[in-house]
Order: sequence, then C-alpha cells, then structure tokens
Amino acid sequence: MDRMIYTLMSGASQTLNQQATVAHNLANLSSTGFRAERAAAISAPVSGDGLQTRTFVVDSTPGADFTPGTIQHTGRELDVAIQGQGWIAVQAADGSEAYTRNGNLRLNVNGLLQTSAGQTVLGDGGPISIPADTQVTIAKDGTISTVPTGNRPAANSAVGRIKLVNPPEANLVRGDDGLFRVPGGSAAPVDPKVRITSNSLESSNVNAVEGLISMIELARQYDTQMKMLQNAEASAKDASQLLTLPS
Repeated sequence: MDRMIYTLMSGASQTLNQQATVAHNLANLSSTGFRAERAAAISAPVSGDGLQTRTFVVDSTPGADFTPGTIQHTGRELDVAIQGQGWIAVQAADGSEAYTRNGNLRLNVNGLLQTSAGQTVLGDGGPISIPADTQVTIAKDGTISTVPTGNRPAANSAVGRIKLVNPPEANLVRGDDGLFRVPGGSAAPVDPKVRITSNSLESSNVNAVEGLISMIELARQYDTQMKMLQNAEASAKDASQLLTLPS
C-alpha cells in the first residue's frame, strides 16, 4: 500500500509536468524554427532507513526533437531557413553566444541584424550592421551583400556573413529563453558546410495532431492515477479498522 501511494502520488505530479510540456509545444506551433520538447518519466527508489520498498516517478526530459521543420517560401529578403542541420549564432540577453533556427530576421533602429525575438545575429566578427537605404541579399553560405537603393546602378558590397554552426545535437542544451547553448558556455566553431535558403522560413516541427492526442492520453492517465489513489485511501482505512478491532 505504501509503495502504491508513493508511485501514484509522484506519477500524477509528473503527468501534470508532461501536460505542461505538451501544452508548451502546442503553444509554439507557429513559432519559426521551434524545436519540440520531449518529456519522459523514470522510476527512482526512495532513499532512507530500511528497505528501499518505495519508488518515486521522476521526470526525465531527454531533450528536444531536432527533426527539421518544413521550409516555406516567403519572398521576404531578410527571411532565411537552415537547410538540414545547423544553427544561426545569436547574442543572448546576457551577452553569451546562443543558437537558434529562427531565421525571421529584421533590422533595429541602429541597423543591427536581429531575429524577430530581438536577439542580435552574430557574424564571423561579431554583430552585423547593415547600412540604411540598401537592398539586402543573403547567399547560401550566409554572406550578406547590399546594394544602395536608387536609380543609379551600383556594385554589390559584402557587409558580413552570418555565423552558421553545427555542434553535435546531443550536446546542445535549451535555455529558459528558448535558445540552445553548448554546455560550459563555449562557442561553437563556424561550419562551412551549413547552408541556408533565402526568402524562406522554417516552420515549427511540432505535430499538432500528435500533441492533441498526447494531451488526451495524459488526461486519462491522470484520472486513472487519481482513482487508484482513492482506492488506496479506502484500502488503508479498511486496514486501520481491522487493526483497531478488539481481540
């Protein structure tokens, strides 16, 4: 009985956590380049005096689903999508280097290239600044070229190259800001093999149908755990009554 209560209690708690993970994935169904979170649970014995007869259900997040999303053509010159594996290097809010697949880029008031979430895109030599009143083109290797707008023809001028990296996916850790990082805070090296598609964006890799089915399954699982806890409580009361009967 004791083991049943511990398992069901912790299992119900982790079921709620898994529901939150699935809900977070569904909320990012339309987020550019989003990578779905994965959730799992494992059993862990409760340490303490006596025999290890009680077991907790512990949440185990194996990481993210790195399956590429669908590339959709937008026709916007500052939209880019990674072809296959690879990441765009950006500067996080704390100044550290982080990585994203969000290729919905824009220029801030100072001409710095940023993602739609406001992170500054990094180039080979730091942040990329683009002159005003220019037409921008982005090559497959991330090289950014500009041409002044106007009636007089002018030659292309390269202003920088987006830092494209491809660290091992197993080593990447997702932060609370949704960006991925290399453990230890080190910067990943540039990978010349990473290619991008301009005028396009990568959709989220969240499967809406699978997410909704998972939410239904988790809700039923939680109901079952609650009913079993009620049965355990009723059985404990019956056992207490038997123990208190006069001999």
